[in-house]
Amino acid sequence: MLSSLILLKHSWYRFSYFLQMFQQHGYKLNEFYHWIIRNFYNRVIVAEHFLIVIVIFSLLFFLSERLTITAATLILSLFTIFWFGSTSRYKPDKDKKPLVYTARMKRLAGTLAVIFLLFAYIVIDLSFTGRFLNTPIVIRDTGSALMIAEPYFLLFGLIIADMSVPFFLFLAALLMKPVESRVHNRFKKKARKKLAGLPDLKVIAITGSYGKTSTKYMIHSLLRERYNVCMTPGSYNTPMGICKVINNDLEARHQILLLEMGARYEGNIKELCNIAKPDVAVITNVGKAHLETFGSRETIIKEKSTLAKELKPGGILVLNGDDEHVAAMADLSPDSDVIFAGIGQGSIRASDITYNENGTSFILKWHRNNEIVNEQQINMKLLGFHNVQNFLLAAAVAHKFEIRPGTIAHAAERIEPVEHRLELKRRNGLIIIDDAFNSNPTGAKNALDILASFTTGRKIIITPGMIELGDLQDTENQKFGRLIAEAGLDLIILVGKEQTDPILKGIKNIKPDANNIHVVSSLFEANDIIKDYAREGDVILYENDLPDTYNE
Repeated sequence: MLSSLILLKHSWYRFSYFLQMFQQHGYKLNEFYHWIIRNFYNRVIVAEHFLIVIVIFSLLFFLSERLTITAATLILSLFTIFWFGSTSRYKPDKDKKPLVYTARMKRLAGTLAVIFLLFAYIVIDLSFTGRFLNTPIVIRDTGSALMIAEPYFLLFGLIIADMSVPFFLFLAALLMKPVESRVHNRFKKKARKKLAGLPDLKVIAITGSYGKTSTKYMIHSLLRERYNVCMTPGSYNTPMGICKVINNDLEARHQILLLEMGARYEGNIKELCNIAKPDVAVITNVGKAHLETFGSRETIIKEKSTLAKELKPGGILVLNGDDEHVAAMADLSPDSDVIFAGIGQGSIRASDITYNENGTSFILKWHRNNEIVNEQQINMKLLGFHNVQNFLLAAAVAHKFEIRPGTIAHAAERIEPVEHRLELKRRNGLIIIDDAFNSNPTGAKNALDILASFTTGRKIIITPGMIELGDLQDTENQKFGRLIAEAGLDLIILVGKEQTDPILKGIKNIKPDANNIHVVSSLFEANDIIKDYAREGDVILYENDLPDTYNE
């Protein structure tokens, strides 16, 4: 039956789509659950599901006297083609982050496929045999005394299967949870054993609400002038990411293991430190990132401070002296060698900060007993006030590893921007500030300040706003909107009508008559506007780029 084939094709695309969403939520059932609730009527159970069920029961109970089964089958096929023939809802033209069939995803997809196919088999078997476990199944039909209504039952069953794909995924993930736990524990045990066999290896761990990855790359750039350093790539900051690097990349020749430690829930930092206990701990800041999962800033402070508590006895603790919450963590590790680094506070500071299209320049100053003992001119390709702060933390680590100030200054010139973190690009005569990675209130303000500092060309921003800020999300996005309005930009493109409504309200609070605003549904539409609008010399800021899970 044609309608069955169409529905099975539709289910296959839903199968892939929900696996992709689950993967983008880090295989976290609770986060996937909240995503399902947010998208229940536009992705999970859609209007077409209800409409086709209405058609099935209307034909079966009201029109079956006048229709043959063949005619009913043809009608059902036409409705199915019309409502389920297109799969564009679950297969966009472009994916920002396509589904990747990792070993874990293959295990999950296989389990999901077994559950789905088992359900589909039962439906098809019932429809064509009229029996279940050798028991006759009959459905009363108004067109005759008793008849087995195979086409109606088959289509209804496949509709239920199609609707149930995300719920089958929940069941598959629950079934696989013990298996994945054993796999994870095996990798952790292997990583701990390998580290135990390298007693001279120094472990440097970095955490903070933001700036972790940039600081990590800076530390690597400075330390590699003298040491063999093994570093986790990109944003590898989860237990399995760290274990993968330790188990596969760490070698006996390495002298330093440089780790980024991320956290979305209480206990995450402790779990990571149980894998690799740090000799050096670097804490960048405490912000409002991941408030949606942490619940409060106090919880974030407590979680980030775990790194200071887990530091090995006699270790080195490097803290952001400008962040009062971070600076207070010095008391949590009384037997450590504590060093503060900050723009205005600490033993390593910066002054005379300037930045332009070529990067950032400043004076790096070493203080001892409130007196300057050394100064170095620093020139780097990176943009932004917070990157100066990140560099100070990196310089503090380098100083503790006896890297000379002149070497630090020389290495700074070769530091490359981290992808999508205030990354400066030039394309077809345009200046692009790519700050598309995981925006937060502090970083967004900093990026706007940089955009406003350019003196040539028109200034353009493309943004979907900020996410994962919990109850403060709308408030922070309204503040962001007011900052955008005050920045005096030439063109504002907001991506996602519902997501950016608070930003638009913030802009209108400052400039009620603003007419330089476009609201589009995707980043691809935003880029189409840029193609027609932008000209040589214009500066474009891409501030955040939401994952596929937030597409409206």
